[in-house]
Amino acid sequence: MSRFRALLFDLDGTLLDTVEDIADSMNAALGRMGFPGHPAKAYLHFVGEGIDQLARRALPETHRDAATVARCVEEMRREYTVERLVKTRPYPGVPGLLDRLAVDGYRMTIVSNKPDGSTREIVARKLEKWHFDRVVGARPGIPLKPDPASALEVACGLGISPEQFVYVGDSGIDMATARAAGMYPAGALWGFREADELVAHGAAALLEKPGDLLALLSSPR
Repeated sequence: MSRFRALLFDLDGTLLDTVEDIADSMNAALGRMGFPGHPAKAYLHFVGEGIDQLARRALPETHRDAATVARCVEEMRREYTVERLVKTRPYPGVPGLLDRLAVDGYRMTIVSNKPDGSTREIVARKLEKWHFDRVVGARPGIPLKPDPASALEVACGLGISPEQFVYVGDSGIDMATARAAGMYPAGALWGFREADELVAHGAAALLEKPGDLLALLSSPR
């Protein structure tokens, strides 16, 4: 029997490849403000710490004052809607993984630093085939990851102790969140960041592909 009962997944870079739609949306927002955009690969390192930080990193260094960042956030919110999700899709191997986890009876949850409304809409649109017990994004008054507040809220809501969760994410922020919450940190190497970052922030396991999670779950106590 597995020592784990539940999974907590990050969204962007873990379950869904979202970078091109994020890049297209932010570049459109920047263009409306008269600023240059960036190649999609640049956004692999812009995302992960919430929309305010995304806007700050995307703006020119000389235009990162609070008012400009706030306007950029609003422009990005206007651009990044479900109608923009033309390139977002699950990573190869993720659908089969979720199918197997559901059959095996694992509880599945999602915690993202993406705004809560966007997180729920994207999950409903792109991961509609699977049931997630909790889907949580960034909300007013709740600190972003790597603070463990949302992860612990999810565990409490399911009545499952944190140490019985595997936390699967693709960034150092995710690994740090898992450690702070007392969950098992598993780094997704198919996502936005590199192995060195995951290990440096406490990854206990590195997953080359989504199916590797099944082997981890079946490992002995």
